[in-house]
Amino acid sequence: MKIAHVNMFFWPTFGGVEEVMYELALRQVKEGHEVHVFCSDSDKEKRIKKRYEIKDNIHIHRSPYWIRLSLSTHIFPGLIKELSKEKFDIIHSHVSGHWYILISGLIAKIKGTKHIHTTHCPWTDKYRRKLLQFLLIFNDLFLNRIAFSLTDRIIAITPWEIPILKRWVKEDKIKVIPNGMPNYFFKKVKNNKFKKKIGKGKIVLFFGRFNITKGADILALAAKELVKERKDINFVFIGPDEGIKEKVKNIVKNEKRIKILDPIRGESRVEVYQSADLFVLPSYREGLPLTLFEAMASGLPIVASPVNGVPFEMKNIENGYFVNYGDVKGLKEKITKILDNPKIAKKMSQNNLRKAKNYSWDLISKRYMDEYNKLIT
Repeated sequence: MKIAHVNMFFWPTFGGVEEVMYELALRQVKEGHEVHVFCSDSDKEKRIKKRYEIKDNIHIHRSPYWIRLSLSTHIFPGLIKELSKEKFDIIHSHVSGHWYILISGLIAKIKGTKHIHTTHCPWTDKYRRKLLQFLLIFNDLFLNRIAFSLTDRIIAITPWEIPILKRWVKEDKIKVIPNGMPNYFFKKVKNNKFKKKIGKGKIVLFFGRFNITKGADILALAAKELVKERKDINFVFIGPDEGIKEKVKNIVKNEKRIKILDPIRGESRVEVYQSADLFVLPSYREGLPLTLFEAMASGLPIVASPVNGVPFEMKNIENGYFVNYGDVKGLKEKITKILDNPKIAKKMSQNNLRKAKNYSWDLISKRYMDEYNKLIT
């Protein structure tokens, strides 16, 4: 099978969507399929010089962007020419509400190719620029309706999306397939050097983009208070800067037991997760974060905002605790409740390890391939 994935960004850009594409592509290549990725030449911060390269047998085609509307919205018209050059069995586009979804559908229709689209749950508008909020209205009225009419299957990553998607398509066109995580997260690290590096005390982990929607600044406020009140807690924040990293650094300035570190990827993340005692996901909005499953596979209790797709995969008390976005006091209470109650933490850990086995990328990729095969047979 010849497969094309289309998105705004791809490797080496940090982000959940980019990782989803990479994990799916790796497994598709391993199964003997020819996989191509089409994206812009941006990594969100700068242009990527190589327009074409092969990484892990994945063919990556980057088109120069002409216009940058926001950190995550670029216009790269060269996609039209690049994607039209070859005939694919499947064109798989990612992230709803962007112009290239319509382009992917039109090219698929012209070429007689099947078009599958994964939404990645972009259905909230707060913390977006006014121009993009206007474009979201345009998307709701026109673009999504037209673009989705040119898809053969729409993949929602959480059931939370179904009522929204039914504005534009019939429910029988929608399939729910969640995100996942690599199996290496189940491997137990014997000599955890990262934990030794952090020092004595328990570790609370934030792993994600320093974007205003991720709530790292809210957690930083709670962390600053907790390390002043107690001497047995450390906080570790890890991720790429998307606008608020300096803000977080200023909040926790001079606090030695609050570490803010650069982003890491791949199997090196396992040691970091397994060094922690608790994972916090304090977001304003989420589709279905990969870090949720990575934390579960690492046996970590979780404190999270009950937003969008999260409550469909995480249950309060069973897997951790929910705290509403922005509730600093609530974050402090639930963090300390888990850290001070080993029996509760152990039960959550066991539940999460058990649950995570259902979200291996090997299983999730198979579900995607089943949809591909249904479309082309």
